[in-house]
Amino acid sequence: MNTLLNILWFIFGGVWMGLGWWLAGLLCAVTIVGIPWAKACLVIGQFTFFPFGKEAVDRRSVTGTDDIGTGALGLLGNVVWFVFAGVWLAIGHVLTALALMVTIIGIPFGWQHLKFAAMALAPIGKTIVDKR
Repeated sequence: MNTLLNILWFIFGGVWMGLGWWLAGLLCAVTIVGIPWAKACLVIGQFTFFPFGKEAVDRRSVTGTDDIGTGALGLLGNVVWFVFAGVWLAIGHVLTALALMVTIIGIPFGWQHLKFAAMALAPIGKTIVDKR
């Protein structure tokens, strides 16, 4: 079932938003200082292409320890991210969600885009894991 949902997702919005994440990652990488954000963009972009069967969770809950992305520097990184890229990716996900929710079959995909919009606002300190 996840494979079918991932194929439908990819066709109906996942490809465009995944490319949007990768574009944001490319722009971050060009600045050199933005390389940590670029890596996060590429990982989340890949997750955006095929999200069913996976989920984004707090890295602290997976590892059980704090690291540079889950502490104060992670908070600062999320603030910088929000100002420069997060709000724009979130707007893209919300607009895509609204367009999908007009149709009955698009409602589950719209909800998934809203989850991505929330993650787009503060992605630092998150990791992608398989659903259990």
